[in-house]
Amino acid sequence: MSEVKLSAEVRTEFGKGAARRIRREDKVPGVLYGHGTDPVHITLPGHDLLLALRTSNVLISLDIEGKSELAIPKAVQRDALRQGILKHVDLLLVKRGEKVNVEVPVVAEGELAPGANLLEHVLNALPVEAEATHIPESLSVSIAGLEAGASVLAKDIALPSGVSLAVEDDTVVLQVLAAQAEEAPAEAAGDEAAEA
Repeated sequence: MSEVKLSAEVRTEFGKGAARRIRREDKVPGVLYGHGTDPVHITLPGHDLLLALRTSNVLISLDIEGKSELAIPKAVQRDALRQGILKHVDLLLVKRGEKVNVEVPVVAEGELAPGANLLEHVLNALPVEAEATHIPESLSVSIAGLEAGASVLAKDIALPSGVSLAVEDDTVVLQVLAAQAEEAPAEAAGDEAAEA
């Protein structure tokens, strides 16, 4: 798991106008909360934060005006129209050794059995409980040779040491569907003519 260091400033201005001013300076407004403490409203460097968030469940080491804190992203608001623009971020305070519930992306590896089958990701990310400083970046699962009708359940996915499921064992994560054969247009036209 990667750890990224960022500097943050405590902010005292709130509201849309203040948030717009912060974003014009290529910074992102955020909130840091957790462990029963009062939320701290902060400002983070926009470009550095964007790079850090490319890794899911990144561990962020914050320097807030001389005080060091560890946090993980809990909620990220992005601009719907302009890709790569962050509007706001919520960060959850964590401590080394503490267990947290997070969602880890599931990566399917291998080829399905021959034939026109489709792989459906019922869950793109698997909810797990892991130590805050040892959250896996992704979980790999082999789909090699799976045929239509096969499913991969949460309990079938190998988890690293110290990581446990935060969902029921029999939760479907991936399933293989039989591809629907499309009816040829000429046959459809012939059927309509026969009905008339």
